[in-house]
Amino acid sequence: MCMINITVRVPEELKERMKRCKNVNWSDVARKAFEDAARREEIQCAVESIKKLSSESKEEWDGAMEIRKWRDAAT
Repeated sequence: MCMINITVRVPEELKERMKRCKNVNWSDVARKAFEDAARREEIQCAVESIKKLSSESKEEWDGAMEIRKWRDAAT
């Protein structure tokens, strides 16, 4: 996986506190935080898309019924 560098600005006080934490890999901390935020945003976008499709649908839709239908069809 190719990694790129980015710059993140933090207040000076926070930078000093980070310096005192010698055993923390701040790149890993930031990478995980970015990944979590991206995942939450993707999930939120998916939820909004599903809500939009559901509200535009002329038919009544039940997710649990749909899952049962597909599960029963597979057996």
